[in-house]
Amino acid sequence: SWSGYGDELLWGALWLYRATGDDTYLTKAQEAWDEFNLAEDALQFSWDDKKAGAYALGSMVDSDNIIYSNALKAFLEYLKNDAQYTPGGLIYLDQWGSARHAANVAFISLWAAKYGDPADADANREWGEGQINYLLGDAGHSFVVGFGVDPPSHPHHRSSSCPIPPDSCTKDNWGFQNPGPNPHTLYGALVGGPA
Repeated sequence: SWSGYGDELLWGALWLYRATGDDTYLTKAQEAWDEFNLAEDALQFSWDDKKAGAYALGSMVDSDNIIYSNALKAFLEYLKNDAQYTPGGLIYLDQWGSARHAANVAFISLWAAKYGDPADADANREWGEGQINYLLGDAGHSFVVGFGVDPPSHPHHRSSSCPIPPDSCTKDNWGFQNPGPNPHTLYGALVGGPA
């Protein structure tokens, strides 16, 4: 984990509280929050950085503790006002899989529209839907394989890019040399992003 493990401790404690109702896990969540300074520096929601997801989950399961809802609100404001965007309007949080990062934070925004502060619901829904619609084709082409206008046809995915057996993907470097679309359509896959 590049971001450290404190966010995973918080995330895990909150999920365990939700699953069991045991207040011991809320105590553990608060301890992780304090020890690892988790109210700050949430920049995405990913396999490595769970802080934004923990803000959302914490505001649901520990609604009396406003630290989570305040942090969630600050994170969503950062996304809308301070994060980088592509020229077409897609949020750009990381060069590696920029589309997945956009989809992940769109989920957080849509979650907040449904379960968060009602005063922010419309803005959160509009922003989240805008990001998802960009990925689904509002940009002029879709970033989802097999869906929408001009969808990707060459996703970086071994089993969809190899020929039908018994032909070999590695013989004569076929997988890299194939000029046409992948032999198999990986329906529903989100490709890495505009770049």
